[in-house]
Amino acid sequence: MKRIALTIDSEHAGRRLDRFLADADPEISRSKVQRDIRDGRVSVSGEVTRQPAHRLRENDEIVWEIADRAPLIPLPIPLDVLYEDEHLVVVDKPAGLVVHPGAGTESPTLVEGLLADRTLPPSDDPVRPGIVHRLDKETSGVILVAKTSTALAHLQRQFAARSVEKTYLAVVHGVIAEGEGTIDAPIGRDPARPWRMCVRSRGRAARTDFRVLHRLRDSTLLLVRPHTGRTHQVRVHLQYIGHPVQGDPIYGDARRRRLMLHAWRIAVQHPETGKSLRFEAPIPAEFPKYPFEELVWERMWETG
Repeated sequence: MKRIALTIDSEHAGRRLDRFLADADPEISRSKVQRDIRDGRVSVSGEVTRQPAHRLRENDEIVWEIADRAPLIPLPIPLDVLYEDEHLVVVDKPAGLVVHPGAGTESPTLVEGLLADRTLPPSDDPVRPGIVHRLDKETSGVILVAKTSTALAHLQRQFAARSVEKTYLAVVHGVIAEGEGTIDAPIGRDPARPWRMCVRSRGRAARTDFRVLHRLRDSTLLLVRPHTGRTHQVRVHLQYIGHPVQGDPIYGDARRRRLMLHAWRIAVQHPETGKSLRFEAPIPAEFPKYPFEELVWERMWETG
């Protein structure tokens, strides 16, 4: 059972209960929110409220008890596998696909699609077998999944040591004047809006490098390299410098059809052979045209 407790501030006073809760956890559908309200899983200032359209008041205290999701259900779903051997599988995850089940997740997930025709090793979380890193639901791109316990442990050590090189593409609002930059700012949960992350002094260390690839009329195409793996790190850091990712409903706006963030390239060491591996996910059609093929791996970033 997952429990969310929130207090309504003046900014959200007057909003519908269902819409407010749908924003509180974007990975939970509004229909699921409405069912939970009608089933008596939501209370407002100590009283169960079964009306999704209930209007909130300032200082209302909301408690939402979210029922646990059913166990993993292997389901055959179309997946674009970029590479696979007996140790790991690499997938180009489409935008809109959740990596693993969570409270409120109703649609099939990447993990369940992989389990349809292969086995994955157990991890500390029973709904995350084989998962060593994740991508947000609306972020597309390359993701690695371990197929054995040995591979899982080896890849986890690489991510913990920050030896995995991840490169993203992002289209952000506004034109960035400088050619490149580093955002070194700690990230933690937003105390006022706990479904979000934010830059805060008590957060965990986080560093993101970016390089301008192309400037458009009112946006910028960026190459982005996160050196740490904090929740929503790229999105939070780019919003922090005043250039949120286009299509971001949490840290910017959702005027674009999708979040314009793509996990383009990843470089790791093979968990069995130790050989260096590089994987690249195709550029989504929604991204600006650019000679991406000219970005040679060795020259994208200086080493060290």
